[in-house]
Amino acid sequence: MHNPWKTGVALALTMAVSYTVCALLYALWPGQGIAFLNALFHGLDFSRLQAPQAFGVATFFGPLVVLSLWGLLVGSLFAWLHCKLHGKSG
Repeated sequence: MHNPWKTGVALALTMAVSYTVCALLYALWPGQGIAFLNALFHGLDFSRLQAPQAFGVATFFGPLVVLSLWGLLVGSLFAWLHCKLHGKSG
């Protein structure tokens, strides 16, 4: 049985770690990050979206908080629905 809150926390932590790794890689190699996005999205030009300012703490923590909260909510909803659809209380 899935505990909705534990599943939500697990997804939130997974998203926080993956976002942190992604942000670190982008901070170290922004050109390669843009090239990767271009390749990932079949040649769309993401270089026009690259900010002229340096990647800072504020631009890191805002999305980190939003993604973590979103992961908590989505993971909890997923586990709750999973339990309901399988006839288990949660």
